[in-house]
Amino acid sequence: MPTIEVIPITSSREWREFMLLPWRIYHGDPHWVPPLIMDLKKLLDKKKHPFFQHSTADFFLARRNGETVGRIAAILNNNHNKFHNQRCAFFGFFESINDQAVAKALLEKAADWARERGMTVLRGPANYSSNDTFGLLVEGFDSSPVILMTYNPRYYVELIEKTGFGKVMDLYAWWLTKEQGVNPRVLRVGEKVLQDENLRLRTMNMKNFWGEVEIIKKIYNDAWSANWGFVPMTDAEFEFLAKDLKPVVDPRLALVAEKDGEPVGFALSLPDFNLALKKINGRLLPFGVFKVLYHSRRIKQMRVITLGVVKKLQNHSGIGAALYTETFRQGLAAGFETADFSWTLESNTLINRSMKLIGAQIYKRYRVYEKPL
Repeated sequence: MPTIEVIPITSSREWREFMLLPWRIYHGDPHWVPPLIMDLKKLLDKKKHPFFQHSTADFFLARRNGETVGRIAAILNNNHNKFHNQRCAFFGFFESINDQAVAKALLEKAADWARERGMTVLRGPANYSSNDTFGLLVEGFDSSPVILMTYNPRYYVELIEKTGFGKVMDLYAWWLTKEQGVNPRVLRVGEKVLQDENLRLRTMNMKNFWGEVEIIKKIYNDAWSANWGFVPMTDAEFEFLAKDLKPVVDPRLALVAEKDGEPVGFALSLPDFNLALKKINGRLLPFGVFKVLYHSRRIKQMRVITLGVVKKLQNHSGIGAALYTETFRQGLAAGFETADFSWTLESNTLINRSMKLIGAQIYKRYRVYEKPL
């Protein structure tokens, strides 16, 4: 039987193999959206990506008979472990041909790497944390992923579970259409909150972009701090993300909630640019940019990417209802016809109840796995 070798990446040629392997894995898959190669390079650059200012990761290729058949990253997120008082490592950037032996070799390499660093559990997939692309698609293989969400072949579920990993958390993606509309009951709640609580919703001021980013960062790190798997974002990480998102932010879809003049919540949605990115096969230059511009004018789908309310007001579910309903209204006014809301934790009863009340339905599930070491 051919030997499977898992090797650390040490050369530019191996980095290229690591980045381009998905084009072989997903060849012929109509739902896969090729990532932008320029974005991949930034994501993997240890000298430039702010994750590596506080944490570390190593990247590996699996080879059999000289052919690259899989890849994985072993990740140590120090900020996660400090925040949760855990000794947890993560695996990410996992890709494999449909071969159990290849998947086992890759995941065992990540597990050995984690043990050598004193970790007691291996969790994933995560690229690099819950603030990045997170989880394995386990339901909803009949459509493409929306912007900044993961996608994988159906057989990955079996590859990972047969290697001894079990579910630790599911993530839900919700779907709402123009025809469905928002539940009138939720509309009434949102309107009542606006009237009774001196609450004002405003759109993002792009002329004061970095001031708005600072407001959103404070709300985000407070609002999500009690959630499973949350890791506070550093200033450098938030700035890195904001720079990436600025060109695609539609200010009509970025809302800030203010109570008595104080920012207390926000909601950020993005046009689903994956619908345009599918057309350029990962290359923006030299001509891909024109294709993206052309197809982006026809995007009628958006992703509600995050919504947060400061902890002291989280029991006041009406603020979330107001943000959700105004987001949907703004989206309709801007010409969008469908909305993905992703993701929510399966354990977040309050937010999931709100999604059901709005009228949205779960259409995809993602799973985070872990294995004791």
